Amino acid sequence: MVLFTVVMPGTFAGLLPVLIVGDKAVAGGATLVLACGLFAFGLVIYLRSAWDFAVFGSGTPAPIDAPKRLVTQGFYRYTRKPMYVASLTVVMGWATLFGAAVLVGYAIALFVFFSLFIRLYEEPRLAREFGEEYATYASQVGRWLPRRFGG
Repeated sequence: MVLFTVVMPGTFAGLLPVLIVGDKAVAGGATLVLACGLFAFGLVIYLRSAWDFAVFGSGTPAPIDAPKRLVTQGFYRYTRKPMYVASLTVVMGWATLFGAAVLVGYAIALFVFFSLFIRLYEEPRLAREFGEEYATYASQVGRWLPRRFGG
């Protein structure tokens, strides 16, 4: 799980944004605080979700060691894709930190890539593997954003 976390989200949400902006100066003041908040929020979402994969799903975020049970705990109660949301949140943290519109464009491109991967591979695999359990879950929990709050 650690290797996958370093290689995949670490590359897409950590290394590539920094390489894209190069040596651009970072923001200060309230913008720096906002960027750090986005980093922290994204990191907490990702780590908790990876933990839930291991503890409740008996697997990892890596497709070669996917959870054996459908994970619906933690942030998965609110969104079916919290790890993707976490990665995009971190990228937006970088965009905020550097004041770089190019990173907003990068986040949009990642969102499109993630969406295609989810719709063409991940969700059909989950539907085959977990059947009615996944269908019920998908009907109750939004893919990206919570469908409702407080209930």
